[in-house]
Amino acid sequence: MATAFDVITMGRIGVDIYPLQTGVSLAEVETFGKFLGGSATNVAVAAARLGHRTAVITRTGDDPFGAFLHRALADFGVDDRWVTPVARYPTPVTFCEIFPPDDFPLYFYREPKAPDLEIHPEELDLDAIGAATVFWMTGTGLCAEPSRTATLAALEHRARRGITVFDLDWRPMFWTDHDAARAHYQEALRHATVAVGNLAECERAVGTRDPDAAADALLAAGVELAVVKQGPAGVLAATRNERVAAPPVPVDVVNGLGAGDAFGGALCHGLLSGWELRRTIDAANAAGAIVAGRLACSSAMPHAAEIEEVLAGRPAAGVTATAPPPA
Repeated sequence: MATAFDVITMGRIGVDIYPLQTGVSLAEVETFGKFLGGSATNVAVAAARLGHRTAVITRTGDDPFGAFLHRALADFGVDDRWVTPVARYPTPVTFCEIFPPDDFPLYFYREPKAPDLEIHPEELDLDAIGAATVFWMTGTGLCAEPSRTATLAALEHRARRGITVFDLDWRPMFWTDHDAARAHYQEALRHATVAVGNLAECERAVGTRDPDAAADALLAAGVELAVVKQGPAGVLAATRNERVAAPPVPVDVVNGLGAGDAFGGALCHGLLSGWELRRTIDAANAAGAIVAGRLACSSAMPHAAEIEEVLAGRPAAGVTATAPPPA
């Protein structure tokens, strides 16, 4: 590669099918919208929206939905050179129900197996992974083979160079053995420099839901920055020398899904920009609030000017009333 990527993410991709009617059960919904989805992919989109050169490592089915995802990635400016097809598995589809402000059930269709879990270690471009300023991986990538081995191989090659982010991303429905997950999480934490998770995800990774104790445990596991999302209590970010407690940004919630991915993209932006920790977390909270006030995930990711407007007290549409920050 002539130029290293600012951000490479690795993990889930799929098609999000969102009802265009809110407050209605899927049994009653008549119209839907189709969007690019998947947490790692959405983070790449969010970082691209903020001006960074991004790519995602993942796999789709060899089907029309897979073709749609390639087109969407191109439209969002995310490099898709490492998005390859798996002929025997369909591209995943995820449905959601939208009951604002805080109930957004998800229905994952990832059987018999999601293609993004068929990432093989020998397929990885380790030179590119090592050269990226930020490498972002997720807990879902650890839930099955060969994705688990590939994800750990990528982390080991990174050898804690640059900014290596472990998005704890605990999705219990993807794991056949919940008790085994902590060992895999602990192994990944040894290679990460940043860990990001909500209280349930921190509990899975380090055994506690107490925010300060979870941050301490994540730091003890090896990371240099622990970001603990606490719902309506805001976000705690901790290094070995600094601890920042940031309140949530008020918002009229339309759809809480995707807010955490916007948070992740803005977190990458702040770290890449060399901002102080307080400004970075405030910007990430603002990005999450903006997306929570919109219907979609990927296409809702904010531009830098929108985040700055929220931070300056000139909020985007919908960012007006108290609601939980990104989960």
